[in-house]
Amino acid sequence: MTSLWRNREFNLLWTGQCLSELGNAIASLAIPLLVLTVTGSPVQAGLVGTIAQVTRLVCRLPAGLLVDRVDRRRAMLACDLLQLAAFAGLGAAVLAGRVHLAVIIAVAVVDAAGGTLFGTAEHAALRSIVPIPRLPDAVARNEARGYGVSLVGPAVGGLLFGLGAVWPFAANAVSYLASMVGVSLIRRPLQQPREGAPGGLAEGLTFVFGNPFLRTVLFIAAPLNFAVTGTIFTIIIALQGHGVAPAVIGLTETVIGAGGLIGAFAAPLLRRRLPMAVLTRAICWAATACFVVSALLTTSVAAAVPVALTLLLAPACNAALFGYQAAITPDRLQGRVVSVIFLVANSASAAAPLLAGLLVTAWSAGGAILLFAAAVAGSALVATFGRGLRDTPGLVSPASAGAAPDRPAVSTPPR
Repeated sequence: MTSLWRNREFNLLWTGQCLSELGNAIASLAIPLLVLTVTGSPVQAGLVGTIAQVTRLVCRLPAGLLVDRVDRRRAMLACDLLQLAAFAGLGAAVLAGRVHLAVIIAVAVVDAAGGTLFGTAEHAALRSIVPIPRLPDAVARNEARGYGVSLVGPAVGGLLFGLGAVWPFAANAVSYLASMVGVSLIRRPLQQPREGAPGGLAEGLTFVFGNPFLRTVLFIAAPLNFAVTGTIFTIIIALQGHGVAPAVIGLTETVIGAGGLIGAFAAPLLRRRLPMAVLTRAICWAATACFVVSALLTTSVAAAVPVALTLLLAPACNAALFGYQAAITPDRLQGRVVSVIFLVANSASAAAPLLAGLLVTAWSAGGAILLFAAAVAGSALVATFGRGLRDTPGLVSPASAGAAPDRPAVSTPPR
């Protein structure tokens, strides 16, 4: 089996997105700093971030439907072009001294909508450019990309903003240009030939909730993502309440991101040594135990260490789960299925910071984290006793499986 490092199409897409996500991470820090510079209001800075998050949620299902109906390459290029124009325009407004809150909000909305559509198209296209057995490895490579960028991007964004407010947005515009070049150079089609009238959103919903494996993934991922987001936010609030210096608080996300990055490098080895069901159960039970430990350490940055330890398993688990999802989902449904999974798995996370703030105010930081640990325990019970993860067959190439081009390719589990 050819290594992914020799897969020209995947490496073009991966490299372009590495630069694009770096630019996005740079801008994600620069935008709230720009709002604070223009308005002096932390509330309005938070408002821009909230609007961007709501835009991603609202666009998730329409993006999946669109990805399954249009040419994915053209959709990705259109997103990059739109986002490039938005940030180039924002940079020009900063240079001219005419940047206003409405302009920043408009750019944030365009970026959130374009990023949602591009991300859905990229995930849906993996099955067309990566051999079926290599799909988990491709997801692991993407996980490493995300964690690596999250460590480097904010620091670079702060440095560039210090040199001049225009530079982070100029850098992000250039990153989208790099992504366009990478997508344009891909030779292979990013979707299989489509026959007949395209189905609607209900077809994707039926496929997800009618499949025992995908349905189980939703019941596991939603509480787990909710708990991780809420725990991280609770730790930050608790540290701030105890008078910890902002620079030290910043180490929290660095420690957590480092855990995810190390886990991403270890993901291929873990995935090959441990079955998917074992990995999933392990991360759920480990997270439950680690969050309980974090609840006892809320006065110190050490509270982030157990969360980082949990994330050591996250990339391998995601690689196994989403690699398998890409393999069992027909190409014509990839966009809709991905959008449904991401929407359900991440919707509860949007409310986690608010709930964390309420719990810390009414109760305590330790108590809030224990509640999030209980949510993860629910995921662990589903992973342990649910039937959806049992007897999941292994991944094989379509040719060896005798599968039709638009059929899932899996091997029959031994009896």
